[in-house]
Amino acid sequence: MIDKINQLIAEAEAFKAQSKEEVEAFRIKYLGKKGLLNDFFAEFKNVANDQKKEFGQTINKLKKTAEEKVNALKEELESKEEVKGVYGDLSRPGEPVQIGARHPISIVKNQIIDIFSRIGFNVSEGPEIEDDWHNFTALNLPEYHPARDMQDTFFIQTNPDILLRTHTSSVQVRYMENNKPPIRTISPGRVYRNEAISARSHCFFHQVEGLYIDKDVSFADLKQTLQHFTTEMFGKSKIRLRPSYFPFTEPSAEIDVYWGLETETDYKITKGTGWLEIGGCGMVDPNVLENCKIDTAEYSGFAFGVGIDRIAMLLHQIGDIRLLSENDVRFLEQFKSSL
Repeated sequence: MIDKINQLIAEAEAFKAQSKEEVEAFRIKYLGKKGLLNDFFAEFKNVANDQKKEFGQTINKLKKTAEEKVNALKEELESKEEVKGVYGDLSRPGEPVQIGARHPISIVKNQIIDIFSRIGFNVSEGPEIEDDWHNFTALNLPEYHPARDMQDTFFIQTNPDILLRTHTSSVQVRYMENNKPPIRTISPGRVYRNEAISARSHCFFHQVEGLYIDKDVSFADLKQTLQHFTTEMFGKSKIRLRPSYFPFTEPSAEIDVYWGLETETDYKITKGTGWLEIGGCGMVDPNVLENCKIDTAEYSGFAFGVGIDRIAMLLHQIGDIRLLSENDVRFLEQFKSSL
């Protein structure tokens, strides 16, 4: 009988449970009114006197072992339930993380930077709140120059010398003031102009301006640079340069790229011509170089500027420029698969 009790003690010590129901069944088996312990206590009177002491001690050991096992298993299961209640089922897969999307402006800007960085252009940046010198005067637009009216500028009311930059050419001026030729840099950024907001124009937009200054730089260098850019950016090499006027370049030209008329958006953006103006360019005016303390007898250069917003609209078939600044999640989620 004692050997049987010792075997039950070993079984009780080795018992494991995964639920409260299993623990309760174990408790009833050993400690219940009709459990094994009651049977052994009832048998106690039939045990020989010389074995009663050992028999009683063994029964008590079984009782103590069963009670400790029940208490330990209950505590363990309650602890697991508490953790599950706070953190949920830890064995379940984690909640999916929503993948963000780059803004179409950022996508196109990064593509432009990548194209020009491969031909030696670095990136320069400057403040969006500028002074009159860097935004106008240094760029060959002295006070009362009629070309200032072309810019539709936002001035700071308390200080008419401070304004929101109308182009990133101001960054180029700052770069020329602090760096010696040869200079090969692009200046991406946001600019502001007091224009009516419509599907094709906005009071703020984004552009990338490029500047190259070195010895013996010619208009042919400018044309080939723009040809390379349009081929890499659009996969189309058909461009045209239309004579134009900019105070800080001479000669000056508008840059058009031929996109075609394959979709309704193409007709809308290009006004039915297939040609889209993406920016302006020209040879840097000697007055601008002299304002930045660059010797015009030794150096010449070209500059260009392209609109990021318009390129983004063309590449992604966006028919309304206002979509680029309204932060509509439904619109932005379409670019999750983009770079």
